[in-house]
Amino acid sequence: MEDRLERLNDAAGLPDSRAASDGARRAGTTPRLGARAPIPRHLGLSGKLLAFTLAFVLLAEVLIIVPAVASFRVNWLSDRLAAARTAALVLDAAPDGMIPPQLTRELLGSVGAITVALKRDDTRRLLASSEMPPEVDLHVDLRDVDPLQAVSEAFDTLAASDGRIIRVVGNPPRGDGFVEIVLDETPLRKAMMRFTRNILLVSLVIAALTGALVYLGLAWMFVRPMRRLTQRMIAFRENPAVPVPVLGPPERMDEIGLAEREFVVMQQQIGETLQQKSHLAALGLAVSKINHDLRNLLASVQLISDRLADIQDPAVQRFAPKLEAALDRAIAYCQHTLAYGRAQEPPPERRMVPLGPLVAEVRDTLGLGGTGEEAPSIGWVASIERGMKVDADPDQLFRVLLNLSRNAMEALSARAPNDPIRDQIRITGRREGTIAIIEVADTGPGVPERARAHLFEAFQGSARRGGTGLGLAIAAELMQAHGGGVQLVPGTIGATFQLRVPDRPVDLDAHRAARSHG
Repeated sequence: MEDRLERLNDAAGLPDSRAASDGARRAGTTPRLGARAPIPRHLGLSGKLLAFTLAFVLLAEVLIIVPAVASFRVNWLSDRLAAARTAALVLDAAPDGMIPPQLTRELLGSVGAITVALKRDDTRRLLASSEMPPEVDLHVDLRDVDPLQAVSEAFDTLAASDGRIIRVVGNPPRGDGFVEIVLDETPLRKAMMRFTRNILLVSLVIAALTGALVYLGLAWMFVRPMRRLTQRMIAFRENPAVPVPVLGPPERMDEIGLAEREFVVMQQQIGETLQQKSHLAALGLAVSKINHDLRNLLASVQLISDRLADIQDPAVQRFAPKLEAALDRAIAYCQHTLAYGRAQEPPPERRMVPLGPLVAEVRDTLGLGGTGEEAPSIGWVASIERGMKVDADPDQLFRVLLNLSRNAMEALSARAPNDPIRDQIRITGRREGTIAIIEVADTGPGVPERARAHLFEAFQGSARRGGTGLGLAIAAELMQAHGGGVQLVPGTIGATFQLRVPDRPVDLDAHRAARSHG
């Protein structure tokens, strides 16, 4: 923010210790909307999207291939058990020793087993064997297969060496018991390897196509607009004072479209704010130049007013004190001319001020205190509680009342010719406990609705053409310094502004010390 203000000061011509270096640094650096964003050193959004796509595709491959391989192993063994059940029916139905050895070998070959056995009740019968049954290395029971167990056994089969003998148990053809086969696991492992290779190739092709389509779709839908939005942000950051061309509000209704629309609105608002700040900086420079000479001129006028006070003319004697008071205030204002824009108003020097005389001074300053032929065309009505005092800085409270009364006077003057009965400025004052309430009202047209949103903001709260809006902004700042505030009272004829000035908290220690000293 400080750098931006320094750029505004440079643009307005305000002196700054780093103006020369900043101007040289920014010379010839007008941002272009179509310029490429700098390549980040870390992994960008596209790279992250590609990495996430690959990771999830590989995860999907694992989630697909592992259960498929486990299911292939179970199905392969189940097919061998199904063939063994058929062979068991044939062998069990034949009388003992009536099956030729050639048929036994053919049945065992169709099953792919070394031996086939059937257990019923408490009897276990070896139906066929091609050779002496070998020693079994692993037992597999397919009657109750757990999914996790099937996966672990599938990995175990893939990692096994050739020639391992396994015993597989399944449900019998009929009745109770079980049917079992003993076989070499090598054909199963080779079949599983072929199946894994084939499904891996097919899955990789499908996953690659799917991942590419997903990546391109996400890149088009999200990465591309985000990169465009990032380029606009970079161009706007390089020099906010240079307006970036607005491409128009996007038609997307999702979060990306919302972000783009909000960025367009923010860009326009910041541009307007920077333009206003630039005008403020230019105004501050102009006022700083005027301030020096104006104080000298006012000092000369003050010397002349002192000489006028020595003239014995009654009219001069009547107006000379008011002229001196006005000049004193004008000189004090010049000393704090830049206080609003550069620093802060001086802290109020508060004391109990009689409100009636202060309101009368505001009236005379505006020229609304004449009678007879000098009676003004705008009426002035003051209704203040008898002896009411306000705990405030008299000069600052005078400025607040003068600004509000002058705004009311200008609003009434806009519908000239004026009638003092119809066109009036009314000031009321009352106390509610420790709070002094002052209202400045007029019978004019009131405050337009369009001006109420920024009523107490400098250069934005003016309700008339040519106004600056500084009067209400200064009044609000001075009231806040007193711990109070100013607000527009709704639902009244014309415009009514209410001031609330709370008394300072009583310092009990100082109060007791004063009483004891007295």
